[in-house]
Amino acid sequence: MKNKQVKFLKQLLETPSATGTEIAVAELVRERLAGTADEIQTDVMGSVHARLSGTGVAPSLMLSAHMDEIGLMVTYISDEGFLSVSSVGGVDAAILPGMRVDVHASNSYEPLRGVVGRKPIHLIEPDERKSVTPIDKLVIDLGLPAKRVKKLVMVGDVITFGVGFERFGKNMAVSRAFDDKAGVWVAARVLETLAKEGRAPGDFIVAATVQEEIGTRGAITSTYGLNPDVAIAFDVTHATDYPGIDKTKYGKIVCGEGPVIARGPNINPAVFERLVAAAEAEGLPYQIEAEPGVTGTDARSIQITRGGIPTGLVSVALRYMHTPTEVVCLDDLDATVKLLARFARDLGEDACFVPGMGDAVTEDEDEGETAAQERFDETGVE
Repeated sequence: MKNKQVKFLKQLLETPSATGTEIAVAELVRERLAGTADEIQTDVMGSVHARLSGTGVAPSLMLSAHMDEIGLMVTYISDEGFLSVSSVGGVDAAILPGMRVDVHASNSYEPLRGVVGRKPIHLIEPDERKSVTPIDKLVIDLGLPAKRVKKLVMVGDVITFGVGFERFGKNMAVSRAFDDKAGVWVAARVLETLAKEGRAPGDFIVAATVQEEIGTRGAITSTYGLNPDVAIAFDVTHATDYPGIDKTKYGKIVCGEGPVIARGPNINPAVFERLVAAAEAEGLPYQIEAEPGVTGTDARSIQITRGGIPTGLVSVALRYMHTPTEVVCLDDLDATVKLLARFARDLGEDACFVPGMGDAVTEDEDEGETAAQERFDETGVE
């Protein structure tokens, strides 16, 4: 990944956007795509829609990625100036004690540094040490006099993990909020790639959505308003390449082995086949993930909007989801951009997504055969 692209990714990751407070990241997206997209709009929910017009008559494609991240919210300010909090999204209480956080106080221009306080182990009864301290029993210490705290902070203010982006290892990176700022980065890069390489046959729309972490709410309204012909949701998925994860239950998903293409009832089969064909046409490694039920992503809402939208789901493997130390392989992000750009370019006007009613796969223009036909010729198995 080039340094200028890493810089944009870092900006996204380190711009706070706890669910319901995505305004600053939305502004980053608008600024980034202002010189490339033909049209940019922001809906009343706060989701950003950037459209790149197509070159002909072909299905419109929406690529959805959510801008919000998990966090905490102030529920009470004690007389001593300590903050009580509740979770915004799926926060694991076990990781919080001792953590440094940023309190986005209503009456402070800059975030306030806080620490998550808990009784030290010396003062915890032996039986208590065996259990996780619930979030409502933790406090945020701002290190300020109570009077000052009450002047700056209001009930309802949000809090994000006080960590940012860092590269480590071999093409690996760690940060809070890869879920799903990585997707926002991918969506923006796909639009930029298509603009540079001659556009797609149909309109391509980036939907940077809000409030995914509390029920894919932005995806519901964005999809209804945009009404695309076909859609892809991008998110992160659980890597299973480290100790303690049962691969027989969760599958084999490895950081660095390419984009993850979901398959299951939440996924239109023709979209799945076209994604696989696009990966093979580009010579990209890819992984397949079984999703036997409704996915916990924007795809769950997109698929059943209006009369139904043919929907796919592409992810990258992520270690330690919903922690301050989410880990991805940067090579997977680059490969996903190539996959989705190819998928968009190969969407012709004759594309059919009604199950069982048309050719589901993309034509590999270089070889003159479909990728699915090539696999059949080689193996005898469809």
